[in-house]
Amino acid sequence: MAQLDKWTETLARGIARGSSRRSLLAWLGGTLTGAAVLPVLPVSRAHAAGAPGAAGEQRPPITSGDPQDPGDRTQCDYWRYCAIDGFLCTCCGGSVNACPPGTEMSPITWIGTCTNPVDKRAYIISYNDCCGVSSCGHCLCNRNEGDRPPVRPQSNNDYNWCLGTESSVYNCSTAIIVGVATDRR
Repeated sequence: MAQLDKWTETLARGIARGSSRRSLLAWLGGTLTGAAVLPVLPVSRAHAAGAPGAAGEQRPPITSGDPQDPGDRTQCDYWRYCAIDGFLCTCCGGSVNACPPGTEMSPITWIGTCTNPVDKRAYIISYNDCCGVSSCGHCLCNRNEGDRPPVRPQSNNDYNWCLGTESSVYNCSTAIIVGVATDRR
């Protein structure tokens, strides 16, 4: 313990000999000034402006206008997205039913069954990937309600479903209503 005390004392005396109160105040002043300048940097302003897809981005809600189809189609909690995994086409220039311009809808899909909160009916949803242009990067949504293991690929959302298109490059995903689910009897 005595050696630790001796070493600490030697270190403290060495720092005191090599510096002054003025240099400490100058260092503190420079640090405070530098910290005050950080919010002025262009990178900080670009992020605060809400570049498309930035976290916390405020988008105007995109709704169908139909009271039977409630919700904001750019939000992951929209009822049709109960089994989606990917970027939402509604944030990428497309819609829940159509791909953005310059992309191609995959003919191979996975399906899910989602309940509409208005009429409490279950609807069969076809999730089609839009392919041909690199990932959109906006509105990532990963909901796995009813997801099945890879042994049932038609009900699994983890595959790249762009295999039936000219390009296998993934862009975004749609959520198309195929029909009303029937009750098991």
